Amino acid sequence: MTAADNSVPTASTAGPIDDPFDIMLVGWSFMRSKLLMTALELGLFEELSKEPGTVGNIASRLGLHERGSTDFLDALAALGVLERGEGGVYRNSPAANRNLIPGQQGYVGGFLTMTTEFMGAGWESLATMLRTGDAHGQDADKVPFAQIFRDPQRLRQFLSAMDSLNGAIGPELARRYDWSRHQSFVDIGGARGNLAGTLLRAHPHLRGGVFDRPVMKPFLEELADERGVLDRIAFHGGDFYVNEIPGADVVIFGNVLHDTPVATRQNLIAQAYARIPVGGAVIVYDPMIDDERRVADNLLLSLTMMLQSPAGNEYTPSECRGWMEEAGLEIEDVFSLPAHVTAVVGRKTA
Repeated sequence: MTAADNSVPTASTAGPIDDPFDIMLVGWSFMRSKLLMTALELGLFEELSKEPGTVGNIASRLGLHERGSTDFLDALAALGVLERGEGGVYRNSPAANRNLIPGQQGYVGGFLTMTTEFMGAGWESLATMLRTGDAHGQDADKVPFAQIFRDPQRLRQFLSAMDSLNGAIGPELARRYDWSRHQSFVDIGGARGNLAGTLLRAHPHLRGGVFDRPVMKPFLEELADERGVLDRIAFHGGDFYVNEIPGADVVIFGNVLHDTPVATRQNLIAQAYARIPVGGAVIVYDPMIDDERRVADNLLLSLTMMLQSPAGNEYTPSECRGWMEEAGLEIEDVFSLPAHVTAVVGRKTA
């Protein structure tokens, strides 16, 4: 996509509903969630990572009753997390092996369990939010994500899961954007540096920085050492609500602005403009809403942000373009990234 084409793909736009039962199935969408979460609770994916099996074999290994086991496994296969082969042998799908096996680098099961618990509670208060505008746990100290930072074990679990969720974004951003024009970047709210580490490994000439809460520093140093980029990355501890953001040739806001008030988004982009040289760039990416507001998934993510954060919501590429142009940036590109994410690039030309 170019700056002139700032739409978001609409592949997941829902089609028309003609059958009354389809309306019922929308209301019963919780069944898919319960199906997956139950499979995690039972340890199904971990067990199948050791050895595939038939219905009877799996039921015996997991202590399941024969009633329901076949439909349970076939439903998971229909969802794409299991595969059913010859002889009725079930095995994990590639995606399940990557993301649903405890101990694997890409494991998201713990994060999924944790977020399903408090996001589910948030969605129960959707009507209240729509009437009052208040998030679930309006008090900043009670916002679920704020509570994660008080528990080192949950924080490590959260960071590991976030790495797997945004792991596809880094390689594509490293490929999609022309980094040869720059020598440095800083990732604002970059957590333990997963994106930064990916960019540094892909482009050895770059030096990177991460600006985030001081609690992130040991986690960043651990990851940077594992990636072999510890000598090319700097950690800047701070809070962008209070402290000035650091400067670099490129300032990145990834999955950050959607959790802040609009005035803060404008202020951060203006700060970034002031902190980059002429020729530098600001890159913003989030699960943005398509400009025509037709893609259901990102609209649902926006409502989720509203429920979890007092000022959170998703926004459109056009809105982001407006904030960048208001700060003095010239829009260079708008393009899609994995994980339902859209990136907007603004360049400082004078």
